[in-house]
Amino acid sequence: MFETLSERLGAILNKLTRKGALTEADVTEAMREVRRALLEADVALDVVRDFTDAVKAKAVGQDVVRSITPGQMVIKIVHDELVRTLGAEAEPIDLGAAPPVVMMLVGLQGSGKTTTTAKIGRRLQAREKKKVLMASLDTRRPAAQEQLRVLGEQTGVATLPIIEGQDPAAITKRALQAAKLGGCDVLLLDTAGRTHIDEALMAEAAEIAAIAAPHETLLVADALTGQDAVNLARNFDEHIALTGIVLTRVDGDGRGGAALSMRSITGKPIKLMGTGEKIDAIEDFDPSRIAGRILGMGDMVGLVEKAIETVEIDKAEKIAAKVRKGAFDLEDLAEQLKQMQKLGGMGGVLSMLPGVGKIKKQLDAANIDETILKRQQAIIGSMTRGERKNPKLLNASRKKRVAAGSGTSVQDINKLVKMHRHMADMMKTMGKKRGLLGSLFGGGPPPELPADLPSGAALPPGLPPLPPGGLPGLGGGLLRGLPGLPGILPRGLPGLPGSKKR
Repeated sequence: MFETLSERLGAILNKLTRKGALTEADVTEAMREVRRALLEADVALDVVRDFTDAVKAKAVGQDVVRSITPGQMVIKIVHDELVRTLGAEAEPIDLGAAPPVVMMLVGLQGSGKTTTTAKIGRRLQAREKKKVLMASLDTRRPAAQEQLRVLGEQTGVATLPIIEGQDPAAITKRALQAAKLGGCDVLLLDTAGRTHIDEALMAEAAEIAAIAAPHETLLVADALTGQDAVNLARNFDEHIALTGIVLTRVDGDGRGGAALSMRSITGKPIKLMGTGEKIDAIEDFDPSRIAGRILGMGDMVGLVEKAIETVEIDKAEKIAAKVRKGAFDLEDLAEQLKQMQKLGGMGGVLSMLPGVGKIKKQLDAANIDETILKRQQAIIGSMTRGERKNPKLLNASRKKRVAAGSGTSVQDINKLVKMHRHMADMMKTMGKKRGLLGSLFGGGPPPELPADLPSGAALPPGLPPLPPGGLPGLGGGLLRGLPGLPGILPRGLPGLPGSKKR
């Protein structure tokens, strides 16, 4: 998401940081390029004009001109204006109403309403511990109700039984009754869509809203439609009072114009964004974190949040205790490889680390092999329990046997053993460090990272606390040891081998 815009803005702002002092002409030229970059990213013209005017007004002020690092000050101003444009404060789904809290999802056909309904249902049930009921009101699209039923089975979220022949209004009334009788905390209503906005669509949505009196009315909009998504939000809000927006397919939207325009033009907050096809690929839309991603600052809070949600806490506690004793073996490494895959592989972790945006082209050109994690797991899986506990047992004949069993080479096994030894030494050394990021990175973060989250950062509500021993080896420790990453990475990028001072 935002790859093109991030690349363009990064190049523009890097020019400013290389200058010792800034003149008004420098700022004017930079804002001209920023305006062009935003327009090419499909951001609405009015939003672009307001954004660049606000940045320029602040950037030519005396505080910036007299600053020791004027380029860095301009980057901060751009970041703050991006946050303001995206909505200033994160506005999550509001559950502050008497149960069952009714949420109605509306939008055009093909925008991803049904899948988004299931994602939200799973999220509320898993993170918020709410009892959720989902109901499909789409009687027009073939198998729409069946699709939600199947998704409900996959996610473990209850769905309203299907009764053939009922119209949307009757289904709504039945869903409300079922939610009340079943003691549900949340009722999700998946409405029908059309391929275009018409009176029949709006009349049906208004009728359902009148019956259900939803606490949240969320527009599900496809980010790939760009400014059409903004126009869609405006039209829906004129007929039914929207409370928020869910942007889908943001992982395929390299421009990001819809996200940057939507809040400014409609006044409606973007509450969630769909980041992939998997049922757990949905995130809170946090303006500050999104602005950080656009400017290549990474999203450490997002990485911590994702780690806490995906890591198996009991296993992490056991490994943490072993790390502190210096007893990190190959079975523990295998567990870390599995956790890395849950976090989205090397690419998933790298995309959330500070500084990666500036070297994205080099990383893409390096063609990092994501299958390396699976190969390493296969190698460890081909070892005996004794060999995993004590890698020193791996003599030449044993390595040949493991190579044959895992479909790899003895050279691959040597690299893995060397990586494990390096990780074990590093984790033992860093085990004394504390802090939230310390817990995530094997008892202590890589030296380039702070020991804790940035000032003011907080984990989202509903997430469990970190275990006393932390979640060892995620990111920093594991990435340091992975072979195959070229020496193209700057000194400031945490947790990666081959980093050179430039």
